[in-house]
Amino acid sequence: MRVEEFLAHHGIGENPFGEEDAQTDHVFREFCVNRTYHSAWDKIYGNPAHPATSVVFGEKGSGKTALRLQIVQRLEEYNREHPEQRTFIIEYDDFNPFLDSFRERLSGRKRRADRALEQWRLWDHMDAILSLGVRRLVREILHDETNTQQCLVTDIQLEKLNRLQKRDLLLLETFYDHTYDQPPRKRWSALRKKLRFHSWFAHWDVGVGIFGTLVTLALACQFESFHIWWLMMILIIFSWSPWLWRQAKLMWLAWKISRQIRVFDHLPNTLRSILSRFQRQELAGQPTPSKDRSDDRYELLMKLQSVLKVLGFSNIVVLVDRVDEPHLVNGSPERMRDLLWPMFDNKFLKQPGIGFKMLLPAEVVYYLNREEKEFYERSRLDKQNLIASLEWTGESLYDLASARMKGCAENPNLEFDIRILFDDSLTHDELIGLFARLRVPRHLFKFLYRLLVDHCNKHSEANPAWKISRETLQATLAVYQRDMDSFDRGMGTG
Repeated sequence: MRVEEFLAHHGIGENPFGEEDAQTDHVFREFCVNRTYHSAWDKIYGNPAHPATSVVFGEKGSGKTALRLQIVQRLEEYNREHPEQRTFIIEYDDFNPFLDSFRERLSGRKRRADRALEQWRLWDHMDAILSLGVRRLVREILHDETNTQQCLVTDIQLEKLNRLQKRDLLLLETFYDHTYDQPPRKRWSALRKKLRFHSWFAHWDVGVGIFGTLVTLALACQFESFHIWWLMMILIIFSWSPWLWRQAKLMWLAWKISRQIRVFDHLPNTLRSILSRFQRQELAGQPTPSKDRSDDRYELLMKLQSVLKVLGFSNIVVLVDRVDEPHLVNGSPERMRDLLWPMFDNKFLKQPGIGFKMLLPAEVVYYLNREEKEFYERSRLDKQNLIASLEWTGESLYDLASARMKGCAENPNLEFDIRILFDDSLTHDELIGLFARLRVPRHLFKFLYRLLVDHCNKHSEANPAWKISRETLQATLAVYQRDMDSFDRGMGTG
């Protein structure tokens, strides 16, 4: 007997429990993303008009990635309804590019996976977040074909930017728009033209050098003395001295920036070339990520916020997820702690106009409980909408399974209850109690998938059975719980 035949008998077009990861689960994306929410949803999502930070810990399979996808979906709906007060979304969930570059910057023993993350700091997180935000914004402004999210920045909105805000956006692009789509100088020039930002006097020192050289050569043609030629060479060097001095200072600044931004690579000479296109007075006193500190990054975040407000984005939401997946972390709770702990700073998490939604692995709660008073005073987790465990009740898992069945139903207008799959002797309360023992959606889906296979394997097409018996349910549950216990002891991936 085939599983498809069994499900079709109950009016279900495809297996609702075949996928285990929300990232690739089309049933969730198409049918459940706006229908099934965790009971703590309101606290996690909050008010999009005034985003607040939420810190959520959940074990593997508890639905953290599903929560992130739901938050994105709801925020995009909110943006469509409030075009002048939108939320700018930054998904900080792929750490591999940043961590790979960071590790390459280290030397010797520090490059070891178990030591590298000890050197990770708060400003490394800020550089990564700024890079993601600026890259997305620039792609939208330039109408980049690789941009898959709808940011909806129009030319009319760009015209609202004043010269200082255009300067700030170009500075942010210079420091943080790390992409392989275009060469850096070509991309900067494309953005400058789009913004109609002119800096005619940025190269006055080049004009002085060329003029001085031409005048000196014209005078040199009137003399044949060797000593006069030496004097002319000195005059040429003197005429180019403002340009040489400025390029030397910019090269020093570019080298410091390339050294301090550790989450991606900057070419100092390319960075110097782009910085030289700004007028001197427009660069003077501006924050640059050239030191081991977070102060300049806070200023640059404020500049990004200022630009976004003019473009119709009243706030920013940063979604942090999949912390356990990078190669450098490799599921190690100690490395997760080293990566996450710098972010637990109340000044960082409570920035006005920015809300962080941190969906974190439950494995690090052990280290959280062992921290000293100083850590809690710095992080103020009591003010961060902390959810120490993303728990699911048997009732919520029962409703979730029924909702997925309805999503896969041939007639979506009908109401579905997962109890229709089971023998009448199994009561509603018994199923809820059984589901509660599975704890999280991923275990529930794995178990139900295995249960469907086991049931169909026991019956032929000539003699089908359209209800799952109590015996099959108990036998499959016993085997699955044994496997689940093995995973919890570290014998599998879970």
